[in-house]
Order: sequence, then C-alpha cells, then structure tokens
Amino acid sequence: MSDAATFGDDRATDRHAEPDRAAGADPSSDADADLAAYLGRIADDGYAVLAGAIDPDLCDAIADDLIRLEGQLGIGPGDNLFEGLHTTRIYNLLVHGPLYQAIPTHPNVLPVVEGVLDPGLLISSLSSIAIGPDQQAQPVHADDQMLPLPRPHVPIICNTMWAITDFTEANGATRLVPGSHLADQAPTPLQQYDTVPAEMAKGDVLVWVGSLWHGGGANRTRHRRVGIAMNYCAGYIRQQENQQLGVPPALVRTFTPRLQQLVGYSVYNGLVGHIDKRHPADVVLHQHQDADMVWDLLRPAPQ
Repeated sequence: MSDAATFGDDRATDRHAEPDRAAGADPSSDADADLAAYLGRIADDGYAVLAGAIDPDLCDAIADDLIRLEGQLGIGPGDNLFEGLHTTRIYNLLVHGPLYQAIPTHPNVLPVVEGVLDPGLLISSLSSIAIGPDQQAQPVHADDQMLPLPRPHVPIICNTMWAITDFTEANGATRLVPGSHLADQAPTPLQQYDTVPAEMAKGDVLVWVGSLWHGGGANRTRHRRVGIAMNYCAGYIRQQENQQLGVPPALVRTFTPRLQQLVGYSVYNGLVGHIDKRHPADVVLHQHQDADMVWDLLRPAPQ
C-alpha cells in the first residue's frame, strides 16, 4: 500500500453511529448538531453514514420497481470490470416516475450534501446499482479522478449511496479508504488498497466526497445488494449525466421548483448558467413548444 493511502485506521469503525443527542434537547438544535457532526466526519474521514435516513417502505418500493424497470428496459449486467460483469445499473432514473423524483430532495439527505458543497449544487447523476452474486470487487477509484485538478482540493462532488437492501461485507458493501480525500494523488487503477466496508442497514445512506478512494465490494452471497447512487456536483461543475438533454422539458415542468433547480434550471451565484442574462427556467421551461421540439430532435433514437 502506498504512503498516500495509509489512512485506514480504527477511527473508521465508529463513524457509522448516529450523532449523540442530549436528552430533552430542542429538536431543531438536535438537527443542527447532527448536521454539524456529519459534516465534521466527512471533513475528517471523507464520508459519513446517515443511519435510518430513508423509510424502509420507500426502500421496498424502489427495490420492487427496479426489478420492473430492468425487465421492461431489457437491462442486464455490465460488460466491463468497472461497471461489473454481475452488476445491473439503470441510469437517468428521473425519467421513470415520481418514485425517483423524490430522491434528490430528500430532507434527511440533501441538507448534508448542501453542507459539503453549497445550496447551488446540481444533480450529477441518479442511477441504481444492483451487485449480483459472484461479482468481484470494483477497482478502487475516486469519483473526481478524471478532472484535471491538483489534490487535495475543495469538495466539488458529493455522492450518496442509499442502502435499498442491507449492505454487508459479504454482499458487496461499498469499500472505503478513510481519509484518502486528503491525499495529494488519485488511486492507481487496479492496485490493491486497504479498505473498510461501509456496512449499512436498509434505509441508511452513505455520503462521501468525490475525492475519497472507494469501490463496490465483492458479493459472496446468493442475494443481490441493491443501492441507489444519488450523486451531486457543485453548481460550476459539468454534470455526469446530461440532465437537460436526458430529461424532457415537458417532464421537468412537472417537477417541484427545487428539483428543477437541481436538474440544472438554475443560475449559480447569480451568473453561471444564465441564458442571455435570463433564468434558464424562464427561457426553456416556459417556452413549451420550442423546448419540446428541440428535445425530440436531440434525444437518443430508440434501440
């Protein structure tokens, strides 16, 4: 293991616990204290686990619908080591119904991500990741590895993994190198590193900065490990999935105002993202016929 990766120590083992709450404390003060504790952990270790953030019934609904979508869309495992030869992924989930539109703005998760980045953040991508039996571990990587920036740097990506099923070391829990977001380099492809598993109960959410070294784990069980990758980027960074072309304006008009902003119909710091000094929502979403025509011309042809 390289010197730059010697960050995994025993301090990571207690990072999954919820922040302590004082008995009888004001709920709003508790929420502020929890948020501060989570942000402190992310600053120190590069990640935190939000215990019990998602209602288990919502997790079950998502798990069932992903099975439906995989069959309906004819989606099978990946064809490379990174995506996983026994791993099924569905991209651009926002186009598949209100069930997924509730994910980016979840009140138990979004404030933490806003604390890591800022409220001007954008949706970078929203996808499912179902690691099947016999899947080997994903190569350790950093999500901002392709961006030509010196390291370490301020957070520009903040990603989350929703545990739709239990995440265990045996079934492919995400592997982490705590503290590696502070390294002055990115991990070397296919090199082995000491990692810790982000074991989570169904409904927990893992939050990490994009420079943290991590990878999906190996699944040695007979059951698949299902997660939702809800990923965000700073408002001045290009999104991983092209939300403006991937989600038709007619659908975006049905979104809540906050979700419209997160998709990219927003202006960062009053400047970045404007259209001839006008707000993109006014130009695109309010020009119904023209916007829908452009999207129809640019969207991918059916396979």
